[in-house]
Amino acid sequence: MPYKTTPLSPSASATEAAPSRRRFLNTAALAGLAGVSLAACSDKPESAPAAKASAPGASSQADEGGAGTVHLKPGELDTYYGLWSGGHTGDMRVLGLPSGRELTRIPCFVPDALVGWGITNESKAVMGTRPDGSLKYTVADTHHTHASYKDGDYDGRYAWINDKINSRIARIRLDYFVCDKITELPNVQGFHGIFPDKRDPVDPAINYTTRVFCGAEFGIPLPGTGLEDDKAYRSMFSCVDAETMEVRWQVLIDGNCDLAATSYDGKLAATNQYNVENGARYEDMMSAERDACLFFNIARIEAAVKAGKFKTIGSSKVPVVDGTREANKDPRTALTAYVSVPKNPHGVNASPDQKYFICAGKLSPTCTVIELAKVLDWFDGKLEKLDAAIVAEVEVGLGPLHTAFDGRGNAYTTLFLDSQLVKWNVEAAIKFHAGDKNAKYVVDRLDLQYQPGHVNASQSETVKADGKWLAVGCKFSKDRFLPVGPLHAENEQLIDISGEKMVLKADHPVRGEPHDFIIFKRELVRPKQVYALDDFPNAVKDAKESGVTRNGRKVTVKITSQAPAFSLREFKVKKGDEVTLILTNLDKIEDLTHGFAIPKYNINFIVNPLETKSVTFIADQPGVFWAYCTHFCHALHLEMRSRMIVEA
Repeated sequence: MPYKTTPLSPSASATEAAPSRRRFLNTAALAGLAGVSLAACSDKPESAPAAKASAPGASSQADEGGAGTVHLKPGELDTYYGLWSGGHTGDMRVLGLPSGRELTRIPCFVPDALVGWGITNESKAVMGTRPDGSLKYTVADTHHTHASYKDGDYDGRYAWINDKINSRIARIRLDYFVCDKITELPNVQGFHGIFPDKRDPVDPAINYTTRVFCGAEFGIPLPGTGLEDDKAYRSMFSCVDAETMEVRWQVLIDGNCDLAATSYDGKLAATNQYNVENGARYEDMMSAERDACLFFNIARIEAAVKAGKFKTIGSSKVPVVDGTREANKDPRTALTAYVSVPKNPHGVNASPDQKYFICAGKLSPTCTVIELAKVLDWFDGKLEKLDAAIVAEVEVGLGPLHTAFDGRGNAYTTLFLDSQLVKWNVEAAIKFHAGDKNAKYVVDRLDLQYQPGHVNASQSETVKADGKWLAVGCKFSKDRFLPVGPLHAENEQLIDISGEKMVLKADHPVRGEPHDFIIFKRELVRPKQVYALDDFPNAVKDAKESGVTRNGRKVTVKITSQAPAFSLREFKVKKGDEVTLILTNLDKIEDLTHGFAIPKYNINFIVNPLETKSVTFIADQPGVFWAYCTHFCHALHLEMRSRMIVEA
């Protein structure tokens, strides 16, 4: 491991006519593509007049004391951090907002040439290797990133990110902004949705994250079922321990999981389902008229596991409880609850007032508001019909996908087919759904470029949502940036939501394909500027400890770096030796990083101040190999070298 893994202490469209035309065209297109019937999406009388689209950088409420400017002065720091999924690069992007400047990338699932991720022994131990020492996986597909909570707000301890391809979850330490643990989930494929709990429901004194919930999209054969019998395929909902990163339990379910959400009291987790049919083919997935938002009663599940009411599957020892519909008909003993929602929802999000989960319809032009207190009433036998937990199901536009919040009662939902962001008031929507047709729940609309997907706002899914900035990821950019061949950049747009009207402030091109992200205040994180030397068991603490030791054909080379020199100006090994090189950076100065590369041996990595890393390789090529510092560190950087002499 790169350092000790001691748990961190908790600390609108341009005109009124445009929406109608767009709705008509996209409804026809969607019906043709999906092969399903959609109701006509006429303009609702409750919709407020649409706002005119604003060009990036246009004057707005931000220029008059609103959210602020995106153009920071030289030396001026951003007020927010943003944690973005890297998509197929398998890493996490760290941005400063509102500037949108990329600060770093944190490698997780895929090798990274800058830091030597996937090259050093420490990173390989985190990533996982095969018996021959090679990496188990070298591809990834990251989608969702979330951070740990305390008292309903981010606490700056951890962040997590998923790898959909290989069903892995990575943990990021936010004191160093590095990945320290990766866990591969058993019994699942297509791990997509991810969300940490916001407090432990078992012990009220534990008001911080203890678990991370993970949903699997794809049903797979269970032991004892045929590989071709897709009707018997099943999906799982998994719980991972936030500290140990071990899988605590899993829930066998009907249908699949898409995204995930957790309640603020720690009692409920949920996933939206777009395939209640558990279909293996497109037409099978579209046969039902409605899908579901599936709720998990966390305390009951953990009590069942503690009581031994579980089974294990295959070679995995993880407890698996039964969350299927058939086994959970009695609400007083049920572990799960399936709330019926319109077909193909995409996204479920928790409102900052702690009252609601909102599912966006995707193929339905609606958002569904589910009251969490009523879901708990159903579990307690106080609510006869579970569908009564739905307190609003209102039309917002075509292709609703994801929802963010401003902490003032408003929700912001992306409309993929309308290429819009719609701002709507949740309580007004509930009144409209209850029969008050004078309730104006749509507040504003903003045209986006183009086909927006994920959306998040500053502190959005916390009790301290501040309604300043909102970012949205658009899947297509088309004419927004200089063309660079057939593969276009995607477009991430920054929007000022501090006033009544939304104002588009900036476009940022981004290499595909990022997905979800979170935005939080900079003061919530206190990153360390240098490492602690004692955190590395194999650290070379003094240059005098440098040298070469041999144990048969295994050779250990201990070396330190301190600008502008390595402690060993040369070292000798023999052809065929298995060499383990341990390098410690003894510089204590902030931002003084060194690199170490050996030509022809596929070795290049960096060590930050007081950090230690190691590599192991076979010295199979005789000759002289100039090892040099690859990270500019000093006026004599070019002179910072060592020689590896491999004797024949």
